Amino acid sequence: MQQLEIFHIESPCIGVCQSGYRGYCLGCYRSREERLHWVNLDDQVKSKIVKACALRKKRAFARKRSQESSITIGPIQGDLLD
Repeated sequence: MQQLEIFHIESPCIGVCQSGYRGYCLGCYRSREERLHWVNLDDQVKSKIVKACALRKKRAFARKRSQESSITIGPIQGDLLD
């Protein structure tokens, strides 16, 4: 039994409440439907959503790192006085 199965599952909301371009909240990574129906869901479904959110967050950070590492910096211009 995992720890999530023992305790009541609280909302993963961190108060950001803005949707990204994929439709997931930029704070908790839940979809609009998941946020809307959270209070009516049982703990088993909430547990699946929390796990999915963790995976979404991990993928989002991996995409961000990939995009940052693909940015190329051009040659550095030397000082005119050198």
